Amino acid sequence: MLSFRPLGPIAKALIETLEEKEVSSHEEHRITVNPIVSKFASWYERLRNAMEFREDEVILRATIERVLKRRLLLGGNGATTAEPLIKELLWARYLPDHDIGESVVEKVRDSIDLYLSLRLRVLSHHHVSESTINEWIYDLMSADIQYILNFKKDKELMTNFMFHVLKDDVVVQDEAEETKDAQVFMAVRKAFARDDLAFLRYHLFSQYFGKLTPKTLDYTVTHFIKGYHEIQKQINHPLKDKIYTYAKRRTAAFFILDDVLSSQKDNLKTILESEEALEEVVFEACEKRYKSIGARVRRAIIRSVLFIALTKVAFAFAVEGSYERFIYGHVIWSSIVLNTSMPPVIMIIVSLFIRTPGIDNSRRILQYITELLYEKDPRLGNQLIIGKKKDDNQFMTAFNILWLGAFLISFGGITLILSKLHFNLISQFIFIFFLAIVSFLSYRISLIANTFKVGERQGLLTLIVDFLFMPVIIVGRKLTQSIAQINIFLMLFDFFIEAPFKYLFAFLDQWFYFLHNKTEELE
Repeated sequence: MLSFRPLGPIAKALIETLEEKEVSSHEEHRITVNPIVSKFASWYERLRNAMEFREDEVILRATIERVLKRRLLLGGNGATTAEPLIKELLWARYLPDHDIGESVVEKVRDSIDLYLSLRLRVLSHHHVSESTINEWIYDLMSADIQYILNFKKDKELMTNFMFHVLKDDVVVQDEAEETKDAQVFMAVRKAFARDDLAFLRYHLFSQYFGKLTPKTLDYTVTHFIKGYHEIQKQINHPLKDKIYTYAKRRTAAFFILDDVLSSQKDNLKTILESEEALEEVVFEACEKRYKSIGARVRRAIIRSVLFIALTKVAFAFAVEGSYERFIYGHVIWSSIVLNTSMPPVIMIIVSLFIRTPGIDNSRRILQYITELLYEKDPRLGNQLIIGKKKDDNQFMTAFNILWLGAFLISFGGITLILSKLHFNLISQFIFIFFLAIVSFLSYRISLIANTFKVGERQGLLTLIVDFLFMPVIIVGRKLTQSIAQINIFLMLFDFFIEAPFKYLFAFLDQWFYFLHNKTEELE
């Protein structure tokens, strides 16, 4: 056994906080739902989630937001919304049955009323568009409610630990220290906690104003516009992507360390005092994560295909089929079949090229984890030093010309090939539309396989592929994000299909409860 090495101060604080015992809540009435209703509701929720391509970590928040919009639109409040919201989440199995007590319902009710009050007072005191404040309030409210219902202490501690490790490794010249820290904070939350825009707004809002309470409400209302502009400035900062990429390439060590600490809580002291024992559990955690990549990739492919099939294929049939019937007098099925069969084919091809990391990667992760645990000022690789230097822009004109050339070669080549195959203009548009979206989703899936890779190796082939396909991927991202914001189909689905379904689930839940009571009377 190697000699004992004391923990570094940041790692020691993390371990001590993780070892703190949580005080169990007092006994209280718990909300429960019927298991039969829950089975049908969970099936429905899987179908509904397939219509939006989101990270697993934000699905619960997005569902809370969706339910809030439906229930508050017609004048609901905390009293009328809190318990039905929680029941919907229990039906869909986002939360364990019989796990939510009345005190939690009260906290959710108070949160809803507090944010609704903030909305009304901001609209009455400031000149701000109602659509903007509505978007923000739903983001803030849904994030706050998720933390009330499903707060993950260990994950938040590791996110905070990662921020404290990386914040001194990033140097942003010509910017205030607060701006740099805010950018590192957001980068860590996006890379490790997988926060979406709503969560980022919530955390920056909480950093700026403190947690929203009845006592802080007046201050928040008075300074809301100033805080709003500061948060928007940080979210849209021009250097955010560079800092995010830097943080993302270091997340593997934190994911594995989080796995080790959470799975070895009863044996931490022994493991942390022995480098051989630490190496064994780190390699074991790495291997477990590597094996999970295949399942995650398959799940992402299925969700991606369903996402396209449920939200885009009907549109393609309607537009392309109508155009061809009007122009040619009949539908050209060959182009439609090619357009609609392309997504699963591309996804399968992408999955064939995905490779899981090997033992060398595990050794690099172990090296990083050893640095994190035992060094006073841990540093994972080189510092990131960025700034506003004029020298950085001397080749920008040439880069822009090359980037424009990449767009012309990529989309020009695709259009030329489709023309040779006798695709009409609408069929070409639909093909490129699908190809761009599928390319973006495929790129997202490839990132899953790279989550636990440390270090990056780029060869000539990688550079060529990036040059030719990155324009298509970027267009796909723009299309996916834009369509998600104006997806009228989903809005109609939520109000005219989901609402009746949820009322039916509520009726059945109460009916089974009624029958259960009648059965008990006979005993």
